Amino acid sequence: MIYGILITALCVCWIIFGTSYLKIHPFLILLSASIFLAIGIEIPINEISSLIGKGFGKTFESIGLIIIYGTIIGVVLEHSNATHTIADKILKLLHNLPAPFIVSFIGYIVSIPVFCDSAFVILNSLNKSISHKTKTPLIGLTIALSTGLFAPHVLVPPTPGPLAAAANLELENIFLLIIFGGLIAFILILIGAFYSYHLSKKKIYSYQQNFQIDDSEIKSLPSFSKSISPILIPIILMALGTLFNFNNSIFSSIFDFITLPVNSLLIGMLLSFKLISKEKFKSLYKIVEKGIINAAPILIITGMGGTIGIILQELPISTYIEEIEIDPKFGIILPFIIAAILKSAQGSSTVAIITTSSIIFPFLPLLQIDSEMGKVWAIISLGVGSMTVSHANDSYFWIVSQIGGIDVKTAYKTHTFATFIQGLSGLIITLIGFTLWKMM
Repeated sequence: MIYGILITALCVCWIIFGTSYLKIHPFLILLSASIFLAIGIEIPINEISSLIGKGFGKTFESIGLIIIYGTIIGVVLEHSNATHTIADKILKLLHNLPAPFIVSFIGYIVSIPVFCDSAFVILNSLNKSISHKTKTPLIGLTIALSTGLFAPHVLVPPTPGPLAAAANLELENIFLLIIFGGLIAFILILIGAFYSYHLSKKKIYSYQQNFQIDDSEIKSLPSFSKSISPILIPIILMALGTLFNFNNSIFSSIFDFITLPVNSLLIGMLLSFKLISKEKFKSLYKIVEKGIINAAPILIITGMGGTIGIILQELPISTYIEEIEIDPKFGIILPFIIAAILKSAQGSSTVAIITTSSIIFPFLPLLQIDSEMGKVWAIISLGVGSMTVSHANDSYFWIVSQIGGIDVKTAYKTHTFATFIQGLSGLIITLIGFTLWKMM
């Protein structure tokens, strides 16, 4: 057992070193780590290739289409300016709140289907407009947007990272993750909003309009109902599938079909096509192609993460479980620690989520988190770990600083520090929630 853990630790070190210092693509690093791990735990050479293929294929089978559908929805929302419609609606509904809170709420909604990197670029012009209308320092709203987008990105499906973690941990009830991940992400965006509000009140960051506002590209926006339906309808369908169960009827078969996560996202994708005007419908081919291209790197990295998980399952862990006593709280801290180390070292939250979930899966019984709800807490723990922290080796750091117009030193003092606060707060909230759940 100790030898297996040592080999696993060496693989983690190689993943960190290879992706952060050698700058090798995560696909190659995860592939080499899988082979090294397989050899290290003495899997026969002639079985390694089949195990890698099995892990890769299993991941594609479980979440491949879900990720593709989700990325296509995100591209359609971006292409049709539906994200601006959603943001404008929230702005009107919450106009009595301080501007940083409004921006955080906008980020929370938009980031669920759209990658936080893309969403920040999309919403940056709206951010400037809100700064101008409310006379709020832009830096406060920039950090509100960055933190508002970041929390859902690592915690709420159908964002690929949490979906991949759910697949790696064989979580069946994705709706549970949506509910609890969404709740904790909401708390974390509030923490980001409070911090951003504090920044906006500092004299050093007083309001100055040193930017131009150009909304000329947004000539017409789709309706709010059309814009929100590709996000809302799949979530409602998955919720209904969890709450209700009909037996022995044709209706039951149809109901079970449409409430499966993969089919719920398919319906969401089809609904998103209504956002494309008839004049621009010829562009559907390019939109779908862009969605597939955006999904490809995530699918490949996720698939290789799945190979590590399938190889780790070959360790005879069950033999040792009864012999080892472990503090249940450590079981929920470990995913956070591994994900935080990976995130801080190599930069990508998604890679940190995928790798960590692959590593911890065989250890779930040992860590006493192998139930459905235990897996949800594990995903939340590694999700908040993957936020800690965003700095210079993270592409999101540079998008926030460059697109947001913040110099690097200030970005470290604001954005990086904000992600540290969110990550640490997320760990505390997770520990409290996990402890209360264990007491029930």
